[in-house]
Amino acid sequence: MQDFWFYTQMGLDHVLDLSAYDHILFLSALAIPFTFKNWVNVVWLATIFTVTHCLSLGLSAFEIVTVDVSLIEFLIPVTILLTALYNILKLRNQTAHKRMLWHSIATAFFGLVHGFGFSNYFKMLVADLEEKVVPLFGFALGIELSQVIIVLLVLLLAYLCQSLLKVKQVVFITVTSIIVILITIPLLYHTFPR
Repeated sequence: MQDFWFYTQMGLDHVLDLSAYDHILFLSALAIPFTFKNWVNVVWLATIFTVTHCLSLGLSAFEIVTVDVSLIEFLIPVTILLTALYNILKLRNQTAHKRMLWHSIATAFFGLVHGFGFSNYFKMLVADLEEKVVPLFGFALGIELSQVIIVLLVLLLAYLCQSLLKVKQVVFITVTSIIVILITIPLLYHTFPR
């Protein structure tokens, strides 16, 4: 059980690490269009992200799939950019995007990409262990808890801006998505495969 909590803490640290802020950026972009009124949808998306993130970790840990790390390192900021752009484009056509199906599919794919970004490190951590499932579930729990924290913080920011400061939701989504895009552009440049 001690190993389980060790990996849970590692999952928390993995997402909440400010020096590796790509997870925080992605989850922020994912949560920006939501409010506390529809918090279930964004938590659902975060859970889909966790499951697929851990699926790619498992595929790597059990050496079922190996990936080109430099390509994955570039695709991670691409997922952030696409999510932020989606937020802005979604504002133009609200009715076409009411259903969560495509949002869920994209989030699942992006979770796989982000998981493969951490897979080599995770594979090294569990390489000598016979039992890899317990660490994987502990890590998944840590990821999910940290993602819920980030989502709640973004929802709180949205509430403060929209309810207390009277910023219109359209303005909030546009401005915060643009901020995410501006932070992501240097990541794209530095990780572009050469």
